[in-house]
Amino acid sequence: MAQDIAIVGGGIAGLTLGLALHEQGIACRIFERATELRPIGVGINILPHAARVLHGLGLQAALTECAVLPERSAFFNRFGQLIYDEPLGRAAGYRWPQYSIHRGDLQAILADAFVARAGAAALLADLTCRGCETTTDGVLLHLAETSSGRPLEPVAAPALVACDGIGSVIRRQLHPDEGPPRYAGVMMWRGVTRTRPFLGGATMVRAGWLATGKMVIYPIRGAAAGPEQLVNWVAERAIPALCTERDWGRAGRLEDFLPAFADWRFEWLDVPALIKGADQALEFPMVDQEPLPFWSRGRVTLMGDAAHPMVPRGSNGAGQAILDAECLASLLARQSVEEAFRAYEAERLDATSRIVLTNRLAPPDIILKEVFERTGDRPFGAIEEVISRAELAAFQERYKQIAGYDLARLEAAADPN
Repeated sequence: MAQDIAIVGGGIAGLTLGLALHEQGIACRIFERATELRPIGVGINILPHAARVLHGLGLQAALTECAVLPERSAFFNRFGQLIYDEPLGRAAGYRWPQYSIHRGDLQAILADAFVARAGAAALLADLTCRGCETTTDGVLLHLAETSSGRPLEPVAAPALVACDGIGSVIRRQLHPDEGPPRYAGVMMWRGVTRTRPFLGGATMVRAGWLATGKMVIYPIRGAAAGPEQLVNWVAERAIPALCTERDWGRAGRLEDFLPAFADWRFEWLDVPALIKGADQALEFPMVDQEPLPFWSRGRVTLMGDAAHPMVPRGSNGAGQAILDAECLASLLARQSVEEAFRAYEAERLDATSRIVLTNRLAPPDIILKEVFERTGDRPFGAIEEVISRAELAAFQERYKQIAGYDLARLEAAADPN
């Protein structure tokens, strides 16, 4: 295989890039900070545009075995009244499904496939990135053992791709004056709970609104016909920041958010019981960064959350990292490193910047805000008296077009001729 590209970070972006590079005959090594890859985190969604990429990497069977394939998206007010619903994935006519999956399961699928194809020596753990420097013919990556802090000899590579997430060391090196993260005014609490299926066992629910409390709820493991499913939930409230440190593993306190959902007991789900049934709640501020003017300098570039951290509205953060990986691997197979990095940035920076900005103002759940404001946060008689179905559908379609997974675009990508 040609080259031996250094990838910093063994998360979704780094592992997908490793698989995509291997598919193109390009060798790489992944340097992961964790001492071992463990199934941490909560649920995420892989939308059809990203599922297309993962299927192309031969992961369809593994994903289908682990994940739930949601069939419907449903929006409710905080009184449990249905506002809007629509089909998802193959039920909506896509060639590829949508996957709702535990982040740890997805990471394990990617890691197992990468090690099986590239070898265990290509995925190195317990290595913290301390920065990099360019040389005449490549990059020197500075590392230390995570467990001991002991500095190691620099690693030489022809190129470096930083997939080191929202706290990227390489991003800070490229943009030292960027400043702190931007708080969106919303705190999130996340958890997973094992419970009986609701609404058919394949429905993604968004309910309420941020001013009084909003929930996103969907199953991520377990067959729809089974006795129980593992259900992911996200509670959101518009409040002053409790903490703006970006730590996905920070424990939250039920008393900070559970009272806002105390009366959310619907025919199809007891939300307080769902929340209290989780082993723990993880707290995270809804933050992002302003889009960057550039990602690449010479033989160094950024990918995934290191390049375009976005507020998690629209189930699209992981998907954009997967699309980044496909794009860059394809370009590196045809061009020099510098040319490929420039072309990758030209193709992906503006596209992801639009999503970062859209997620702030008009994500898919903006229809909850519309109904909240038009009804004055009161129950309605008939939703058609508040807002038309055509208007609701238009909100959804605009976001799909900006995010790149509207049906027409994906069909065109599948059949370019």
